[in-house]
Amino acid sequence: MNPIYFHRTLRFFLVIGIIIVAILSFFYLSKVTYPFLIGFLLAFLINPLVNFLQVKGRMPRPLAVLVSLVLLFAVFAGIIILLIAEIVSGANYLAAVVPDHLDTLIAYIEKIVAGQIIPLYNDISRIFNKLDSGQQGTIMANIQNVGKSIGSTVGSFIQNFFGHIPNIIAWFPNAATIIIFSMLGTFFISKDWYRLSAHLRRLLPKRAQTSGRTVFIDLKKALFGFIKTQLTLISITTVIILIGLLILRVDYAVTIALITGIAEVLPYLGTGIIFVPWIIYEIITSDNGLAIGLGVLYLVVLVQRQIIEPKILSSSIGLDPLATLMALFIGFKTIGFLGLILGPVVLVIFNTLNRANVFRDLWIFIKGSEI
Repeated sequence: MNPIYFHRTLRFFLVIGIIIVAILSFFYLSKVTYPFLIGFLLAFLINPLVNFLQVKGRMPRPLAVLVSLVLLFAVFAGIIILLIAEIVSGANYLAAVVPDHLDTLIAYIEKIVAGQIIPLYNDISRIFNKLDSGQQGTIMANIQNVGKSIGSTVGSFIQNFFGHIPNIIAWFPNAATIIIFSMLGTFFISKDWYRLSAHLRRLLPKRAQTSGRTVFIDLKKALFGFIKTQLTLISITTVIILIGLLILRVDYAVTIALITGIAEVLPYLGTGIIFVPWIIYEIITSDNGLAIGLGVLYLVVLVQRQIIEPKILSSSIGLDPLATLMALFIGFKTIGFLGLILGPVVLVIFNTLNRANVFRDLWIFIKGSEI
């Protein structure tokens, strides 16, 4: 075999092996170091605020980090308190209106049972009685098998549900421990951010520093761009829903719009978790005008999301709209909802590595001096 091709092949498999080992090592280490990875991410996100407090507020960096963490905690606590207040207000409203709606629903079910189910049952009974004993026995055996299957499924569900309760209860102390270590990690990483950065730069060669700086800047732009995109989409959705509910003269339009806008981040469900049951209920209660209005509003929300998301996402993270749309679709078809997030992330990483000439450098290394 030609020595040149042999060495190229050897270097190619060496690069592939290093990449595989690096990926496997990252996944393995992330399982035991994820509180500190969370801490690093939080430190990265609050670093602009820490720098602002340190420079403009003339605070020592440890104090600036502490103040930033307190502000971050206050924001999350405020959001949770606001949600709890809205839930309490909504519960009081439901307690006042649900009994009347429940009576309406029960009357509707009674009407269906009396007008459709009972006559249908009588028709089936007459047909059943006309069958011979063998056919009746077969039907009864199938009904018993279906009943056993349903009973087994329901029993398994209840068993699994109650079986997971101890795990859920045990999760809370573990979650508290993770939060504590993540906060401590955030504090120390953010406090020594520039010292750690300088130490990392000393460990890397000049060429790797240049590529690494390009990768870091692009990934930083993509991360903040993604967060900006989600906030923008939620804001647009909330405004559209609010305008639609005000036109439809729905009570508590602001509260419903806020909750529905936040629900947009839920996987698969999104605003449908609010709109679909609502529309079905309005159809049952014969309020067809409101049902049609809510259906049109829901359709508008879905269409604007599909049209605007690729454009905003591409402009925020610096990607071509067509490439972003393809990444969203391929990610969704490959691994479902998570792919809508990981698809653009993988595209950003590949695009960043390409702009940092990482692939070119690897190709030069593989080809050696023959390039």
